[in-house]
Amino acid sequence: MDGTSQQKLLTAEGLKELRSEYEELVSVKRPQIVTRLAEARDQGDLSENSEYTAAKQDLSFIDGRIVELEEILHVAKVVTNHKRGSIDLGCKVTLHINGKKDIFTLVGEWEADPAQKKISHSSPLGKALIGKKRGDTVEVEAPAGKILYKILDIE
Repeated sequence: MDGTSQQKLLTAEGLKELRSEYEELVSVKRPQIVTRLAEARDQGDLSENSEYTAAKQDLSFIDGRIVELEEILHVAKVVTNHKRGSIDLGCKVTLHINGKKDIFTLVGEWEADPAQKKISHSSPLGKALIGKKRGDTVEVEAPAGKILYKILDIE
């Protein structure tokens, strides 16, 4: 990095979820792993102790996620105001795709969850939707070819 932190755009709900995950890791999960590590260390020979190795790996993973969350939370910007009638972060968008209707929520990249129909504003579909209005059609390049989406509604 060049010393300037890139802002991470989030919805208020997304920020709340990341803060909750951070608190859970720092207050509950990390102390449990530290206790597990200490108990495994007390069992003797560490070279043959798989529980010690597993606990060490778990602690390393949790510490890495804590650092990642701290960085995100430090530069997070909550998007709250939307332009009336056009798509922005936090909007629910009803789209018509290949004869079917589907509802997606446009979220920050750290909140994206395709299984929950939460799409990132930086994804190909998210980029195509930003700033569009009800009735607009967008075209997105996908591995299977171009897909046309018609915007039916914006909340």
